[in-house]
Amino acid sequence: MAKFEKMLVALFICVVVLVVNIVQVDGNFSKSMYLTWGVQHASIMGEDLHLVLDTTSGSAAKSKRSFLFGSIEMLIKLIPGNAAGIVTAYYLSSTGSQHDEIDFEFLGNITGQPYTVNTNIYTQGKGNKEQQFYLWFDPTADFHNYTIHWNPTQIVWYVDGLPIRVFQNYENHGVAYPNKHGMRVYSSLWNADDWATRGGLVKTDWRGAPFIASFHHFRARACKWNGAVSINHCASNVPANWWISPLYKQLSYSEKGQLNWVRKNYMIYDYCADSKRFNGQLPPECSKTQL
Repeated sequence: MAKFEKMLVALFICVVVLVVNIVQVDGNFSKSMYLTWGVQHASIMGEDLHLVLDTTSGSAAKSKRSFLFGSIEMLIKLIPGNAAGIVTAYYLSSTGSQHDEIDFEFLGNITGQPYTVNTNIYTQGKGNKEQQFYLWFDPTADFHNYTIHWNPTQIVWYVDGLPIRVFQNYENHGVAYPNKHGMRVYSSLWNADDWATRGGLVKTDWRGAPFIASFHHFRARACKWNGAVSINHCASNVPANWWISPLYKQLSYSEKGQLNWVRKNYMIYDYCADSKRFNGQLPPECSKTQL
């Protein structure tokens, strides 16, 4: 075989490997996720997941695949009424003591008071990077879209298409970034009245049990984790890796405006503004731009 033909074959194989590494999981919980605990009262059926919390246990589900980079989204309808002490979680996580994690946690409150949306990120097993928000709508009245977009440059948390938080990759400044471990998608519903509402002062009112959180249309447009080889494959600048394109390297002008609107009107806690917590030594990323 001529040298040129060999080069073409090698290029073709490389492209095939990269394309195969991309997976899209679209809208079917029953094919994409499975229950991990609380199976006696939670349920997965087609495009729907229902997690239940009662006096016997909470419940949880996780994805069958792990991913490295891409866009993960779910439609979620939270528990109505008095949900104080209850946490509905939706997050990505690897395993082990050095795990990475990207969180959406919805902290219930007493009737009439807003949910608190807690976002956090763990890298190499360390978290403490919380930002918290109220929502500008009732998250219990209908389904709303919660999306985590994750690429080698940045992580963006979206609510109904509006960015509420950005975490930039500052590895070259000594800030750890989750780019070397595949992460599964998790959803869980559990009792956390020891800390979730006013630091544990408000306890769960079990008269409202069973509590049900509803999930719909799980979608993962992401790179399938196949072990260490995926670290390079999922970050390669090829057309199949759409999340690498310049469009996703930073927020657009309008998205920056949306982010600032959310931060100004609905942010209630930012770890980068909590110097007391860190004894006056804020984490290094806090001095960097996150836009």
